Amino acid sequence: MIDPATLDRIITLALAEDIGPGDVTTLATVPSGVRGRAVFLAKQPGVLAGMQALRRVYARVDGQVQVTPCQREGAVLTPGMQIAIAEGPARGLLTGERVALNFLQHLSGIATRTARFVQLVRGTGATIVDTRKTVPGMRALAKHAVRVGGGHNHRFGLYDGILIKDNHIQAAGGLRPAVERASQAAPHLLRVEVETESLEQVREALDAGADIVLLDNMDLQTLRAAVALCKGRALTEASGGVSEETVRAIAETGVDLVSVGALTHSVTALDISLDWG
Repeated sequence: MIDPATLDRIITLALAEDIGPGDVTTLATVPSGVRGRAVFLAKQPGVLAGMQALRRVYARVDGQVQVTPCQREGAVLTPGMQIAIAEGPARGLLTGERVALNFLQHLSGIATRTARFVQLVRGTGATIVDTRKTVPGMRALAKHAVRVGGGHNHRFGLYDGILIKDNHIQAAGGLRPAVERASQAAPHLLRVEVETESLEQVREALDAGADIVLLDNMDLQTLRAAVALCKGRALTEASGGVSEETVRAIAETGVDLVSVGALTHSVTALDISLDWG
């Protein structure tokens, strides 16, 4: 479930961008009072996400348009499957079409890719998590789609998690002082994570009291050694160079988390159409 206020804010921007002062094509060609029926159809296999956005778009464009879901959020789609039926004033159906499809296609693409990664690491004990590499303004929706696909959310922003990265370490004068200062400043419920690039840095992070150690762009041998060092002392997160081809081997090193920027930063939209009639 996406926070309704957040969803409305995003939809407001999307509708203003697409419709502006009015849908000149629809207003010029479709008489007022004409009613219609349109079906959202899956054109390729995938995982459905974005039904809340779909319904809300039409509620905002024309409250007389009725959207009837045919599938639940998270449903596994096959080509030709009906996703939802929209009925009502033809002008409203046509004006809301592209924005509704943009949300549905993009979010379903994220859920579909996430589900593939989750399946690839099944049985390893590793959890697939997302990153902050999202389309600006769309983060809440993108992270919702990751959850729909079976993944988990990393921090939502800079405000809800401490993650000390390489540039923080440089600016703070070193890894240890950065971790120690963060630990002193953090509320007791907020864990401290630090990015490391070598076993030496892993040891330094542990000695400084880090709660989570991010293992960045390490080869498999180094990952396994780092996991052994952290066992019982800190959670481990593997990051960097994670793809569908590499994720299984990375997960099998014993890491607790595998963060995948590709879940959201370069996702391919799922092919979904709106067919009239």
